[in-house]
Amino acid sequence: MGLVATAIAMVVGLGLAGTDLRAQKSDLSSVLQQMDASAAKFQDVKASIAVDNYTAVVQDHENQQGTTAFRRTSGGMEMVMHLKAAGGQPYADLLYSNGQLNYYNPVQKQETIFSAGANKQEYDSLLATGFGATGKELSAAWTVTFQGMERVGGVQTAKLDLVSKDAKIRESYSHLTLWVDLSRDISMKLVMFQPSGDSRTATYSDIQYNSHLKSDLFKLNIPKGTPVQKR
Repeated sequence: MGLVATAIAMVVGLGLAGTDLRAQKSDLSSVLQQMDASAAKFQDVKASIAVDNYTAVVQDHENQQGTTAFRRTSGGMEMVMHLKAAGGQPYADLLYSNGQLNYYNPVQKQETIFSAGANKQEYDSLLATGFGATGKELSAAWTVTFQGMERVGGVQTAKLDLVSKDAKIRESYSHLTLWVDLSRDISMKLVMFQPSGDSRTATYSDIQYNSHLKSDLFKLNIPKGTPVQKR
């Protein structure tokens, strides 16, 4: 599905819109209706993130931890993420804004800039899958299955399984599973499954919702003179 879309897909999973599930029926139609009603409330979100990358062929897990933030702007969705390896060493810094993804590798001291170009609307939509997407938008882009209610991190969530209607995305990700806290409009957990059997699990905690995040948060502090590649 392309380098930019793959990178964007790596970081989706926070901020699905919704409202208090205690007063709604536990079925897909009700969940999507609640998303339609509350999507406009999403402004921004910041959270700690724990990532587990599983490689099936060698049955190996690679873990990272860090922070991430998303916000809705007049130009679309913006995202920033800072990850560290299991030992605490810097692993990756990413920033998506205005159809451009900046990826900084602090180990190799290399910055790579991916441009969405004419596909900006597609990639913004992919981010919105986890941030303020209405039920209509979600069901238009994905085949959605409601798999019941589960507790994640002590929070009651709605479990949704998504299969993309875009064949290119399905080539990279066979399906996604989200555990959504509808009372706070956020996803507590995301698993992305690849056709190879590999998967990526992201779990979120320490969540700050609609806290009017400062613009300085959505910048990367890259040392001057860092080599830059553009793709």
